[in-house]
Amino acid sequence: MKRIIITLCLLTVITTIEAQRKYELGEPHQVTWFDGQHPITYQIPKKVEPVVKTALDMWMGDMQQVTGMRPQASASGIIKVSHNASLPHDGFRIQVKKGRILIEGGNGRGMAYGLLELSRLAGVSPWVWWGDVVPEQKNHLALSDDFKTEQQPSVAYRGIFLNDEDWSLRPWSHKTYEPSEKKQIGPKTYRKIFELMLRLRANTIWPAMHPGTIAFFNIPGAKAIADSCGIVIGTSHCEPLLRNNVDEWNTTERGAFNYRTNRQQVHQYWTERLQEVKKSKDNMFTIGMRGIHDSSMEGYKTEEEKFEALQQVINDQQELLRKHIGDPSKLMQVFVPYKEVLQLYEKGLQVPDNVTLMWCDDNYGYMTRLSDANEQQRPGGAGVYYHLSYWGRPHDYLWLTTTQPGLIYHEMCEAYHHNVRKLWIANVHDPKVAAYDLELFLDLAWNINCVEGHTLTKHLESWLCRQFGQEAGKRLLPVMHEFYRLCGERRPEFMGYTQVELDKKKYPRGLSTVGDAPLSPTEAAQRLSAFQQLKADMMGIRPLVRHELSDAFFAAIEYPVFATIAMNTKILGDSTESHRAYKELQALTKHYNDMNGGKWRYLMDAAPRKLPVFEDVHAQLTGTNPPCILMRQAADYQSASEGIRTIQMLGHSMNAVALPQNGALSYTIDIASEGDYILQTALIPTQPNDHGDLRFSVSLDNGQSVVYSLKEPFRSERWKQNVLSGQAIRDTKLHLQQGRHTITLRALDSHIVFDQLRLFKSF
Repeated sequence: MKRIIITLCLLTVITTIEAQRKYELGEPHQVTWFDGQHPITYQIPKKVEPVVKTALDMWMGDMQQVTGMRPQASASGIIKVSHNASLPHDGFRIQVKKGRILIEGGNGRGMAYGLLELSRLAGVSPWVWWGDVVPEQKNHLALSDDFKTEQQPSVAYRGIFLNDEDWSLRPWSHKTYEPSEKKQIGPKTYRKIFELMLRLRANTIWPAMHPGTIAFFNIPGAKAIADSCGIVIGTSHCEPLLRNNVDEWNTTERGAFNYRTNRQQVHQYWTERLQEVKKSKDNMFTIGMRGIHDSSMEGYKTEEEKFEALQQVINDQQELLRKHIGDPSKLMQVFVPYKEVLQLYEKGLQVPDNVTLMWCDDNYGYMTRLSDANEQQRPGGAGVYYHLSYWGRPHDYLWLTTTQPGLIYHEMCEAYHHNVRKLWIANVHDPKVAAYDLELFLDLAWNINCVEGHTLTKHLESWLCRQFGQEAGKRLLPVMHEFYRLCGERRPEFMGYTQVELDKKKYPRGLSTVGDAPLSPTEAAQRLSAFQQLKADMMGIRPLVRHELSDAFFAAIEYPVFATIAMNTKILGDSTESHRAYKELQALTKHYNDMNGGKWRYLMDAAPRKLPVFEDVHAQLTGTNPPCILMRQAADYQSASEGIRTIQMLGHSMNAVALPQNGALSYTIDIASEGDYILQTALIPTQPNDHGDLRFSVSLDNGQSVVYSLKEPFRSERWKQNVLSGQAIRDTKLHLQQGRHTITLRALDSHIVFDQLRLFKSF
């Protein structure tokens, strides 16, 4: 054994000396870090943070898969890992220098990210375990002698909120991955989640907290595992001071969760957790108070009462933190103005300047508020709480993750440019199902300039090629582009044209049933035909994927595409087609749960919450076909003002156009005959994220403008229809003479994004 070790060390020294000689002579060369015959060698400091040891173990496992050999530690290793205090927090640098590959990190996480970046360079996907993306074996790994990458995060805290886990993550965890009678998401599961987060350069989690889920701090070893992976623990908008109210507040023992009548018990409850975590690091304290599970504060009726009570809660929490943890101005605190709490904040709630204000989308991906000029100067900064899945009105989407990449990009860039750069959290019911959308979100959090509006398809293509190989990835791009277009018109969960959380006196369980679909037979046939073409294209691409990636391909591509096709066919097809599609959905889901020897059994549920849209039913087509004389995509303008941005993979057009305030677009149209017409202007249903309005104007031939507002009350019927269809539509009546005309659209406020123009003959 000693002879083997001595020989290995000698080979390493010889390789390093030869590389050094070539470097000094200025000879062009590459630094080979795996030669196909000997294990990769590395050097790492004796004392490092636990996260570095975790990443090192992951990296060594990656290299064993790629090279067939586990890397060996060596004092003169070809790869040297070190700490460099001059680098930014979480940042890292990899460079080839004097014949060695140097990895430097600004802290433990930075060193860890650098190591795992080397895994990426060797062809290992971040989804190697969660996505079953088996890396291709290599007999040679090298970097050019001038290789250098230096990276640092655009957003300080980047992560996920595990939410609505009832039909995916939790049953898979306690029934399959780590069987337990407690029905919990166990410590082994959290370890795998944290490892994925490390690979995606995320550093923050809000743990799962639904009824039936064991609170994170009550899972033995979970916090220690988080610490070993460099993961900061926070809690959601309705869970103050690291408590899980649903699991941990016992009404029988403690009384009502009511700050007015039971303040002492509430304080004691919060104090218990603060005492528990006071010696640990990497904690994030959510402040404020709501009901036990995402409801308004108990015990207060009027808005004024709620305002005064919430102000008292925040003040009291600062004192509790000071007493049990330390100076609150030096702690990471978060306040989330979500739902009715936003209205209380707008009334003048005093939130300490060091607290991060966390803005939310409307649950469907459209940001409702961002920091104004004064808030952008706050020392605590601001964050984003963004939904990639949701349970609630007008309808859940807890099955597949189909948010258009362009929407994620546009809304996150808007946030970043409003100085919302402290904390970004994506709500996901399961990270495996959310794969591409989640990675795009976290890529933007890591490097906001990693993609632009006009290069989004390149980002998707790169992801597909990395996952499934160059040829398959390039062929998949138009398929997935069309898939996102069709889902942008209507998510698969919304195809029943039903709603949830309705009046329970009128609707059983508060759910409307599948009945009429407002599509004509022609429109339905066109939609189904487009989906069937996707299926045909997919069948041609499948043989291009390596056999080892069959499960990866099925989970990330085939299942969401084929299941969405089946859902559309079930709803829009005739009774025979519908029933056949229903059975296909069950078969697809069974295959998902059986693949890879049952590794993912119970992860996929084809009917979350057993909503009517998932039943063996179909709709009656009730729409008519109005004569559409003209259709113009927003990006097909004749002229535009400065500052407009085309956003790929956004809207029904898949090329929506974002305008700055006072920006304008002009279109020319040719009219064959004089008459009355209706111009239908379709926009992305954004929200006025700056306190103000959301107005745009339409003018004909430089005539008088007609002004419209897209601002809708939250949860109003019009807002519901907007988020279900992915468009907000306004109609303008026009009398047009025969000949050529110019239509001008102008954004009167910020956050206006045009999608399509349609012209109809008026009857």
